[in-house]
Amino acid sequence: MDGTLAIGLNAGLLSVSAVAALLISMGFVVFLSDMESLTHRSFLALTGTSVIWSVFNYAIYKSSDPTIVLWLLRFIMFAATWFACALFTFFYVFPNRQKMLPTWYRFILFPSTTVVALLTLTPLVFRTVNSFSASGEVQQVTNGPGIFLFGVLVFILDFGAIFLLARKTIRARGAAGNPYYPILIGTITTISLIIIFSFIFPAFFGNSTLVAYGTLFLLPFIGLTAYAIDRGHVLNVKEIGVALLVSALAIATLVELIFTTDPTLILFRISLFILILLVGLLLIRGVVREVKQREKIEELAKELEATNARQEGLIHFIGHEVKGSLTKDEGAFAALADGDFGQLQDGMKTFIERALAESRQGVNAVTNILTASNLKKGTVTHVKEPFDLKALVVEAVEKAKPAAEKKGLTLSFIADDASYQMTGDKAQIEDHVLRNLIDNAVNYTPSGSIDVLLKKENGKIIFSVKDTGIGITEEDKRQLFTEGGHGKESQTINVHSTGYGLYIAKQIVEAEGGTIRAESLGAGKGSTFVVEFPI
Repeated sequence: MDGTLAIGLNAGLLSVSAVAALLISMGFVVFLSDMESLTHRSFLALTGTSVIWSVFNYAIYKSSDPTIVLWLLRFIMFAATWFACALFTFFYVFPNRQKMLPTWYRFILFPSTTVVALLTLTPLVFRTVNSFSASGEVQQVTNGPGIFLFGVLVFILDFGAIFLLARKTIRARGAAGNPYYPILIGTITTISLIIIFSFIFPAFFGNSTLVAYGTLFLLPFIGLTAYAIDRGHVLNVKEIGVALLVSALAIATLVELIFTTDPTLILFRISLFILILLVGLLLIRGVVREVKQREKIEELAKELEATNARQEGLIHFIGHEVKGSLTKDEGAFAALADGDFGQLQDGMKTFIERALAESRQGVNAVTNILTASNLKKGTVTHVKEPFDLKALVVEAVEKAKPAAEKKGLTLSFIADDASYQMTGDKAQIEDHVLRNLIDNAVNYTPSGSIDVLLKKENGKIIFSVKDTGIGITEEDKRQLFTEGGHGKESQTINVHSTGYGLYIAKQIVEAEGGTIRAESLGAGKGSTFVVEFPI
């Protein structure tokens, strides 16, 4: 019989302690997710007072000493008073993050709760324990006059809390994601369990065995309330996992404690249990902080993405406007240079030709920026058609010769008699790959030569442009082919460089299934740009 009783006591203590550890962990997970929230702080107070009440409620049913039982009864009433206050406060502030508590709460309700809670620890509420039943439960207690104040206050707080919950639920009825339904379900479930096992079973069946396990009855209410609090973003899996881990470690320590008889080991395991809870709470705090930081980073990333999208839209709009104006200027200067409005004087003709060249460079620069933006957004359409790559290269070289000769550069083209037919976007390859690489070589070669090569090798068509220009440093190589990327001295030599030419060339070549790369032995040693297209 004694062995059976001991097993029952141990099992009961283990179950109550396990749920208490889980409730504490859950309360801290919610609280630490937003310590500034009044709702979250109220929930922590609710879980804390419920655990304290549950522990005393369990202990009183496992004690038979009248003095100990009397004090346990007083502590139960003390905890019950604060639990009722925490319940009312929570239902009043939920789901607000910040809410000013009214004057009547701060100067009437809370002080009254404090006074009544202190009275429960005095003989004014419970004076003595008179008798026990045959099974060991308290049968008769001498009450003091303060029991009336306790009853009135708890009645007001409990039914006030239920009234607040019912009113908020009705007002939010029909709203999508009503946050009050989970709390309402949890409250009804918990109240039903308490009525069934703490009133009906003892009163009608003479079985009060489960009265001591009030903690278990609170679990549906606390669990569903925690879910309702965080319904905006369901509690992070990592947070819940850590809370369960801490609870499991605490329970494992309790199991060893329950079956320990050596006083030294008992003291050690009690200390270990407390240490595990403290370290566990710190761990929960760290995980919650990490999750919050990650959420902030994700929010910042979304904001940055939206800002970039707005900036790209603005750049696109401005670019189109500027391009339109420059194109009109280019057309006007071209008409003047061609003599559409009569013969120009020599000085005027030179000025107009220079203005025309500047306008064309401006149009090309804006076009590059807009093209890069369209490529990034994926709005560029690639037209596939068969064409002769060799003919395009010849044409690009011929167009670049005047500028090369003006600088005293030797521009040559070498290719064999093989067929260089391929399928791809002819216009894009001509404008943004062939002409861009040849023009770059002319712009960045102060003196010397430029060799353009076209050949077939290993199942590929290879187009390369080799120059004796300024070369490329290892540092500059990292900037090539990037959006808006410039070499260290590139804009000093070519003031019209936008940094988008090679970026666009790379996007076009890769869209055709090819590759592009730059080779150089360093600054002042020339460079070679190589494009490979699959045959």
